[in-house]
Amino acid sequence: MTKKAAVIGSGFGGLALAIRLQSAGIETVIFEGRDKAGGRAYYWEKEGFFFDAGPTVITDPDCLEQLWALSDHKMADDIELMPVSPFYRLNWPDGTNFDYVNDTEQLHAEIAKIAPDDVAGYEQFLEYSGSLFEQGYVKLGTKAFLDFKSMIVAAPELAKHQAWRSVYSMVSKYVKNEKIREFLSFQSLLVGGNPMATSAIYALIHKLERLGGVWFAKGGTSQLIAAMVRHFERIGGQIRLDDPVTKITTSGDSVTGIETASGYKDTFDAAASNADVMHSYRDLLEHESRSAKVTNSLMKKTYSPSLFVVHFGLKGTWPGIPHHMILFGPRYKGLLDDIYGNGVLPEDFSLYLHHPTVTDPQMAPEGHSTFYVLAPVPHQGKLPIDWDEMGPIYEKRILDEIGQRLIPDIHDRIITKFHYTPQDFSTDLNAHLGSAFSLEPTLTQSAWFRVHNRDDVIDNLYFIGAGTHPGAGIPGVVGSAKATAELMIEDML
Repeated sequence: MTKKAAVIGSGFGGLALAIRLQSAGIETVIFEGRDKAGGRAYYWEKEGFFFDAGPTVITDPDCLEQLWALSDHKMADDIELMPVSPFYRLNWPDGTNFDYVNDTEQLHAEIAKIAPDDVAGYEQFLEYSGSLFEQGYVKLGTKAFLDFKSMIVAAPELAKHQAWRSVYSMVSKYVKNEKIREFLSFQSLLVGGNPMATSAIYALIHKLERLGGVWFAKGGTSQLIAAMVRHFERIGGQIRLDDPVTKITTSGDSVTGIETASGYKDTFDAAASNADVMHSYRDLLEHESRSAKVTNSLMKKTYSPSLFVVHFGLKGTWPGIPHHMILFGPRYKGLLDDIYGNGVLPEDFSLYLHHPTVTDPQMAPEGHSTFYVLAPVPHQGKLPIDWDEMGPIYEKRILDEIGQRLIPDIHDRIITKFHYTPQDFSTDLNAHLGSAFSLEPTLTQSAWFRVHNRDDVIDNLYFIGAGTHPGAGIPGVVGSAKATAELMIEDML
């Protein structure tokens, strides 16, 4: 008889897992609570502008291509990935610009403009990042850590690479200029990690970008999601939208089925959750004795910050503003301390600006531009404020900053705008504390210390996504799907 699996949530991790299971001959159904697939990769269309909720940075396209290759198809038949260059433009309040490009000679020239003495140190760091990439991403990034023995096996390599040190600490070992240190450490923020505290193993992100490039899906990240759904359905998968799962039913130490808000009930041989890990254990398994123990454990862990995102469509085009910009503020460590530790909504910013229409003009009406700007903010556990009240105030402060640094008449050019707050992450995505990236990626919350890809007691309950190994970001959650699929296929077939 054909085995049946339920996948809860249609984010990148859930879709990647479902495609792998369906390709292996396991009848797979995805359950999505929202009206569109994608999870955090949601989208809105307003007045002809297309706004991606995120994520917007695609690296390691091969990890996605593999999903089509499992059934002898090609990703390019469903979606076009467009190269982005520079990967990012970094900008500081003193007017310094730095274009992070993938051409070694040009990149050396960019570093030399700011800190000539750091060019050699950068090459040493790149070698270190490459070694981490081989160990942490290639060898371990798609392997489940189900017992402490697996950590013991990995320990010598982690020690060799000084994984107990922070990303910023290791970067500082190789380069001396503060701007170059910020250039080589900010990437951990894109997976929810504080560069000052996140394990140095996350320095592998730099090599990942250099090897695989940075890409954008034509039409937006949501179109990549649509392509994955199309492929999943092509090979026989089923997706149920706008019907949130309310209960994972169990008998003894086994999952038996799924119940949803619409009254749908069915039996399954296994279930995998791409939902928030706290929501999965606390709410969907509330009836199960395992729920209280794991929920109490998760309550003691630290969570990544949330985000405040302003989406806006402007009259006019800006060919001089690249696709991705990082607008650093006057502080780096102090700002991170406020966000991660002090629970302060800072007066200053470090911002990520997304400008997709410079790559794909069809994301806006002709002669117009689509943007979003993102500010990391403390999660609701550290900053329990009323975002209905603060949202409009903070939105204006952020747009004022963009106006001061890039688009002087920004307020006059706005056709449409809206913002997304930590409260929205909680409401729309069941994200614990409104965290945008789930568990904080510290060394003691990585690999075996994260939620396991298969539950320790309920032997046919599995996890994918940001809260499990290896963590957040598209390559991370797609890697978690590969690790979990390997377990499920072995267990079920």
